[in-house]
Amino acid sequence: MKRNLTTLVLLLILSGSLSLVQASQPTVTEDFKPSTLNQPGQEYPQVNSQGYARFRIVAPQAQSVTVSLGGRGGTPLTKSEDGSWVGTTAGPQDEGFHYYHLTIDGGTFNDPGTLNFYGSTRWESGIEIPAHDQDFYALKDVPHGRVQQILFPSKSTNTSRRAFVYTPPDYDKDMTKRYPVLYLQHGWGEDETAWHNQGCANLIMDNLIAEAKTRPFLIVMTYGMTNNVRIGGLRNFDIGPFQTVLVDELIPYIDANFRTLSDQPNRAMAGLSMGGMETRTITLKNLDKFSHIGLLSGGSISPEDVNNTPGLKEKVKLVFVSYGSRELENRRGGGRGPFGGDPRVNAEALKQAGINSVFYVSPDTAHEFQSWRRSLHELAPLLFKD
Repeated sequence: MKRNLTTLVLLLILSGSLSLVQASQPTVTEDFKPSTLNQPGQEYPQVNSQGYARFRIVAPQAQSVTVSLGGRGGTPLTKSEDGSWVGTTAGPQDEGFHYYHLTIDGGTFNDPGTLNFYGSTRWESGIEIPAHDQDFYALKDVPHGRVQQILFPSKSTNTSRRAFVYTPPDYDKDMTKRYPVLYLQHGWGEDETAWHNQGCANLIMDNLIAEAKTRPFLIVMTYGMTNNVRIGGLRNFDIGPFQTVLVDELIPYIDANFRTLSDQPNRAMAGLSMGGMETRTITLKNLDKFSHIGLLSGGSISPEDVNNTPGLKEKVKLVFVSYGSRELENRRGGGRGPFGGDPRVNAEALKQAGINSVFYVSPDTAHEFQSWRRSLHELAPLLFKD
């Protein structure tokens, strides 16, 4: 009798605990819609209003299927009777763009339902989690600029190299008008397609220009020559060859073939992550060529840098530094965070020294494109002010 009573009590405790666990789990709203980045006619992957992502992969002979998106272990899918594998992320994802891939029986594959984007040194699947502020990079009925591919000669690498150039909507209307130029760099694992594909840089500019919030300018995006370096070896990355390509070959080509304002006050450089590191190094060594500096999740400029770089205070019109809020939180928690000292402290120190220093934090995002889209949206109106 005592044993039965003990068993009953244990069952009640366990069932009560289970009820608490079930009650604490959020209810997933069943308003899933295809991601805006899906291939034409494809229903999956899908996203809902809460930010959950749902996947369906047809692989009837597979033994296991996992999606890399959705936490450290990814999102495991469950096989259905029809041979498809279906699963939903355990929680809502950060707003904006995310790379992901499939692991099927140990092999790495892309999702045939969605478009591919170059990241992590390979073409990855992409998904867009709707953002509350997505209007600033939305495709609208406004005048649009052009993004065109160019091939420029590079004697230092003995080849022709590729770049993409954004020209604002009125570029082809007034053939006497000249424009400032922003050289905008991608991050490690990406290439010169990143900023206009994943980053929506052209749409951000189109919308800002239509709202008269920024001065029209060209954006030049080229490959930063970083992807042969492993993440652990980035400190040993030799920026010299890329600096030669950018400063001695690409800039002269752009100035010769586009209607640019080719003086230092009208030339800027910015970059995200590894591209920010490149920006920091190249601009500080070439203050006669760049007047505006943007570091997006890519370190900061310290008072020591100012002291060690003659002319910085006089020649630089803007130092813009930005991070996602979760990057800064991760740093405080002892995890992988910003390098080059505390970026907020450095930004304030530069401001106190009389330098036009701006620090921006993207709310509720990490080291990801929503942080950088928002950063470009904040940076652009600050560039090339008369």
